[in-house]
Amino acid sequence: MVREQYVTTTGDDGVPDTIPEYLYTIGIYGWRKRCLYLFILILLVILVINLALTIWIVRVMWFNTEGMGLLQVHPDGVRLEGESEFLFPLYAQEIDSREDSELLVDSTENVSLNARNENGDVTGRLSVGPKKVQGDVQQLVINSNSNKMLFQADGKEVVVGTNKLRITGPEGAIFQHSVQTPLIRGEMSKDLRLDAPTRSLTMDAPGGVHVKALSGRLSATSNMDVLLHSNDGLLVLDAEMLRLPNLRLGTGGTGGAQGLYEVCVCPNSGKLFLSKAGVTSTCSNSQQC
Repeated sequence: MVREQYVTTTGDDGVPDTIPEYLYTIGIYGWRKRCLYLFILILLVILVINLALTIWIVRVMWFNTEGMGLLQVHPDGVRLEGESEFLFPLYAQEIDSREDSELLVDSTENVSLNARNENGDVTGRLSVGPKKVQGDVQQLVINSNSNKMLFQADGKEVVVGTNKLRITGPEGAIFQHSVQTPLIRGEMSKDLRLDAPTRSLTMDAPGGVHVKALSGRLSATSNMDVLLHSNDGLLVLDAEMLRLPNLRLGTGGTGGAQGLYEVCVCPNSGKLFLSKAGVTSTCSNSQQC
């Protein structure tokens, strides 16, 4: 709004002069003023709402100087208390639990752990699912707390580093190929059974095979023949009593007295047979056996 005023002054000649003076009065009136006040009020309301939401978010998320709620940031890493859910992959160099609690990784489907090289290729994978646990790796090694190897497996062999391998299954262990071990021992108060249902059972050792039963008896059963073969040594049957109940009698020889017999061996087939004892040996090469 501009208002023009005229001011009368006196000049050098004494004649009054009229000099116009312009006074500018600036202001907002009417509906513009009401809209401005309304806009300022809306801004104040929005500012108050933003401040209240900020305070509410800080209270809900538990922001503090150490981190955010159960998530604490330390110089050596990040510490998370309680249960947490991760919607996307988690990348970490090391994950540790508290000293007084266990570390639980839970999932409704499966839990997968992947190891990658510098190119991003997966070099090892471990997947724990509801039905099976599957691992893809070049070499699997399990060590004890004292850094002693307990189990090792790769594409060539499987090594068990414990002092004793115990198999508790009711059907024992089934091996499709050869087994190399220094000792096979049965469980206390239970029998040890080596069985080959459709093939032969062979035990071989460069220094000898020692079969020992501390209590009970030793039984060898076969549908065909039981062969005890020694290449360079003797076959020794050392016992207080040796019984051959189904041994067939020999057909030759001289009868002896007092019902005594001697055990003879056929030179051709190696079969054992009984012969009536005499003054001298009744075993002869001419006997039919």
